[in-house]
Amino acid sequence: MLLQSIRVVLVNTSHPGNIGGAARAMRNMGLSRLYLVAPEDFPSSEAVARASGATDILDNAQVVATLEEALVGCTLALGTSARDRRIPWPLLDPRECAATCLEQVGQGAEVALVFGREYAGLTNEELQRCQFHVHIPSDPSFSSLNLAAAVQVLVYEVRMAWLAAEGVPSKQEKLETTAMLNSQPATMDELELFYGHLESTLVEIGFLDPEKPRHLMSRLRRLYGRGGISKLEMNILRGILTETQKAARGEAHTRRKR
Repeated sequence: MLLQSIRVVLVNTSHPGNIGGAARAMRNMGLSRLYLVAPEDFPSSEAVARASGATDILDNAQVVATLEEALVGCTLALGTSARDRRIPWPLLDPRECAATCLEQVGQGAEVALVFGREYAGLTNEELQRCQFHVHIPSDPSFSSLNLAAAVQVLVYEVRMAWLAAEGVPSKQEKLETTAMLNSQPATMDELELFYGHLESTLVEIGFLDPEKPRHLMSRLRRLYGRGGISKLEMNILRGILTETQKAARGEAHTRRKR
């Protein structure tokens, strides 16, 4: 629900495709509240096409005449700015912006991320209505970002901050947890059950003569003991033995024929 307290405000957008691209970026990251200040071309089939399925955001977009109307109800507005301004304003990067957003909405506030025109950005007067300016640290030699791309950068950072606040593990953390679980060593009692299963299977397929076992099981114990079998690997080996026994009894063949 925190994400629903964050609105994206596009000011005087000239290209409807950018509105659709922004809607798609919002839907990707779980945001849904779009405000359009005096768009030059909206509604538009091009916006729908660029939204790639995020048409519900376009359908519910609030179209207003001024930035003041778009900010009604907000206690915090953050305006994007690619240029240095004569009057210094509190400046945040996208990650700091996201953290500030989440801190505010966590306290019940409404927050607006404000984006300007494709060709000129936000005016000084519009930026002065925002408590913070947000600067995306792109390469200075080619610093101009597409409007929808700029929206994607900021809403991505918002989502990452939200995931961290919710305690949702990252993909890497999930992989590390899975790897840790998969690497847990098999216990002694699990190993004994495996050796019993292995011995009975080898007898069943005729590889081991119980009357003349020699040292086969001792050698196999040493072999598997040397490998440091994990719980996951143990389950795989037990599964192979089970299917081998079924094949030896003709059960697997019968099942395939059915």
